[in-house]
Amino acid sequence: MKDIAGSDARDEHRVAEAAADTSPAGRAEVDRLIAGLATHEAPALGRLHARLAERAEEAGLLDIAYRTLDTPAGSLLLAATGEGLIRVAFAVQDHAAVLQDLADTVSPRVLRAPARLDATARQLDEYFAGTRRRFELPLDRRLSKGFRRTVLDRLGDIGYGRTESYAQVAAAAGSPRAVRAVGTACATNPLPLVVPCHRVVRSDGTSGGYAGGPEAKRLLLTMERAA
Repeated sequence: MKDIAGSDARDEHRVAEAAADTSPAGRAEVDRLIAGLATHEAPALGRLHARLAERAEEAGLLDIAYRTLDTPAGSLLLAATGEGLIRVAFAVQDHAAVLQDLADTVSPRVLRAPARLDATARQLDEYFAGTRRRFELPLDRRLSKGFRRTVLDRLGDIGYGRTESYAQVAAAAGSPRAVRAVGTACATNPLPLVVPCHRVVRSDGTSGGYAGGPEAKRLLLTMERAA
């Protein structure tokens, strides 16, 4: 145990030095440490991981922070940049794959750092408890572009407990014939729940597809209608 403690202390010292060094070499060292710890959950590394997250946040080197949250709809992955919430993903979407995609498309500086997502987690808990009907969170919408972004911006107008058809959303987005494109925008929504694509249903009233799976969509709609 003595050797492990000594090693841990040396690692914490390296983290502190790297985060304090804003030179390219220092940033490279932080990137290396983040890459080594981002998905490592071993209890012995808990303190080092927390120190790295804190130092990286303070130095402005943590581009994407993430955490998971257990909910009635399953485990959710939450990820945020300094600008705001950038990703919400269900377990069926493969959290590891989502994190890798964020690293590839946004930044490799991805680290489990729950503190940045405390407000998001709290508001989601309130939503599932039935005490919150609208989210008030800063959002980073860079993953949605073009018509998909137009569609997702429109979804915030669909009130809690209400639904609209894909055709209605297409018309409201200014392209009445783009029903399939609306379906694609909903299916690829990077911020489900917060941007409520679950409130878009088929014209016959059936729920239709959902990134979290049909059961998750039915659960959300049933919960909102009951409230």
